[in-house]
Amino acid sequence: MPAALLPEVSRRTLLGVGPLALFGLGRASAAPRTAAKGRALILLYMTGGPAQQETFDPKPDAPEGTRGEFKPTATSVPGVQICEHLPLLAKQAHRYAIVRSTWHGSDTHGVGVHYNLTGLKHAPRSGGEPQVDRRDPPCIGSAIRQLRGDRNGLPGAVQLPRQVGDQNNAYWGGQHAGFLGPRWDPLFLHDETWLPGDPIPGFAPSANVPAERLAARAELLGALQSSRATEGSDDFARFQQQALDVLRSSAAWKAFRFDDEPAGTLARYGDNRFGRSCLVARRLIEAGVGCVTVPWTFKQSEQNFDTHSKHFPKMKDKLLPVIDRAFAALLDDLSDRGLLSETLVAWTGEFGRTPKINGGGGRDHWGRVYSTVLAGAGVRGGTVVGKSTKDGGRPADDAVHVTELFATMYAALGYDSSTAVTDATGRPHHVVQGRPVAKLLG
Repeated sequence: MPAALLPEVSRRTLLGVGPLALFGLGRASAAPRTAAKGRALILLYMTGGPAQQETFDPKPDAPEGTRGEFKPTATSVPGVQICEHLPLLAKQAHRYAIVRSTWHGSDTHGVGVHYNLTGLKHAPRSGGEPQVDRRDPPCIGSAIRQLRGDRNGLPGAVQLPRQVGDQNNAYWGGQHAGFLGPRWDPLFLHDETWLPGDPIPGFAPSANVPAERLAARAELLGALQSSRATEGSDDFARFQQQALDVLRSSAAWKAFRFDDEPAGTLARYGDNRFGRSCLVARRLIEAGVGCVTVPWTFKQSEQNFDTHSKHFPKMKDKLLPVIDRAFAALLDDLSDRGLLSETLVAWTGEFGRTPKINGGGGRDHWGRVYSTVLAGAGVRGGTVVGKSTKDGGRPADDAVHVTELFATMYAALGYDSSTAVTDATGRPHHVVQGRPVAKLLG
């Protein structure tokens, strides 16, 4: 991108905001929606796979070697208990529903990630864990982006503060628009030097280049490029136009900043990358973004939910307190602002953890059953759907496959099995391929 045209957007910034997509402000018109309360989605993704036993499905009576170290605690819903290290969320239980019988059956990170970002299985691979691939179905954010369109100068889907991956696999499958094409990828904000809520490097026009001058430069550039079109120039021109859209809509990008937040708001969320990202997510939803995905802050297995060793101290000291504060503050904030009734909040990971505690004091991958949480947008708060076995190893009743979980999420947002998205060739695809869980919807 010519430096003369975009003087404040460095090459490093362009790469840092997303190696899977650039800025993309699509212009498709919004798709028809069925009657539903949801207008937007915030997806909280717990990279690594959080243990159901130490979050929303405590098993104090499990057998020795399976029973964990934590105790259950009462919630605001009589008879419903969650982990003692989620005290703030315990007070909010009347606002969310717990699904204790979610499953898909795979113990592989990449498979679980794709399932829990799309609701669908990835395209066939020759081997290994599935990385991002244009053959795959789109993530729910990309589907929503195409169905709703972009609004108010902002993209319809955003992911921050990082990609979903670990130290061995940077980008597991399911995080972009797949076969819909790059136009519908979420905006990825993955610059490790950027603290969510601070100004985004490069996302403002230079003070020395007023709007009129920027427009004149863009017009001149367009005229020059039209006379020397080459293979691939259409894509380049599209990305260039999208970057210009960002600069022209600089006021809309204030949603990423905390300049106007009341004192104390950030403290309630937690002044860390995850808490800050949840607060940015609330601001983006208010500004018109259709889907914000917030993955867990760290990709390293020592700092995410892939707790194969030292599971209990990691959960107690590093993981649960951050989640408890940010998730509870988000629910409180959305409710206080009158947004929870129209904003779906989902909490999930790629799978759960094994009933058996291993020799390193950890729990291993377990896709046979795990817990997920939904709130807002007509979801019946205070509800518990499904039950796992005594050892927390399999669904005991009301098993909910992940495709059904996503069908429920789509239903809360007004979409059903008849809803179609279109790929780059115009071919329709139906991304809702399960039946909504009626018990979850009001």
